[in-house]
Amino acid sequence: MFVHHTHPAMEDLIMATSLSEKQEEIYEEFYDLVNMQPKEIEDWLETDESKSVGQTKDGAEESVGRQSARKIIEIKRTNKSELSDEQLDHMQKVCGYIKRHAAQEPDGDVSETDWCYSLKNWGHDPSK
Repeated sequence: MFVHHTHPAMEDLIMATSLSEKQEEIYEEFYDLVNMQPKEIEDWLETDESKSVGQTKDGAEESVGRQSARKIIEIKRTNKSELSDEQLDHMQKVCGYIKRHAAQEPDGDVSETDWCYSLKNWGHDPSK
């Protein structure tokens, strides 16, 4: 009879590449809320509309949302098993922002509003 044993070092590696239950929830929520693909976000960042919204912290070149967008692009291009704690923290921040901001939807056609532009800077296209 063959008994399979995993080398202890391999067990550590296996554990390191799997997300905790909380991280898994963050991952799922992030991919539910961030409905733009990396290329869509990159193209959006080139627009005047993207550049027209958001708060810029002292000394920063870009708004917080546009900085976030660049991190989102990187996260979406990272394999799930290779996400860092810093990336997972940012994913949680993105989810919180999108949920708070989406709840403040203005009346009427929102397609050309700062509200819509801000959400798109955070990877969420409300028209989808």
